[in-house]
Amino acid sequence: MTLILGLDPSLSCTGWGIVRAEGSRLAHVANGQVATDPKAPMAERLHHLHDAIFAVIGAYRPDRAAAEEVFANKNPQSTLKLAQARGAVLAACGRASLPVSEHAARLVKKAIVGTGAAEKTQVQAMLKVLLPGAVIGGADAADALAVAIADAHLGGR
Repeated sequence: MTLILGLDPSLSCTGWGIVRAEGSRLAHVANGQVATDPKAPMAERLHHLHDAIFAVIGAYRPDRAAAEEVFANKNPQSTLKLAQARGAVLAACGRASLPVSEHAARLVKKAIVGTGAAEKTQVQAMLKVLLPGAVIGGADAADALAVAIADAHLGGR
């Protein structure tokens, strides 16, 4: 049995989701979102993300984590903010000595839906099939669960 923490880092709202993988069987453990105050200073927002994800790691004790690879936005400022949020989240994993795998967004979609060009709605529909009965706390949490499931299928590569 392996507990996998999936992460969908964002400065405004970071999603997290934990699945239990036993061979090819998957089970939902927990999920959530960590929002930051857009009016707060950057350092405070990053600190909040770090501490919240570190608390999730402490509460659930996952065996490994996975996050989507960073992608470049058209707006360089948005890319920079995403990278900073991602750094805070990954630092929480490092602080807990949790190994982190990174997967391209297209690979995550392909692992969940079967095509790398899948829409968010298709991914969310497949999550309901793969994790029956799971109550998912928002789009960012759904994305994080998709990353965790993809990581389970890919073996933490």
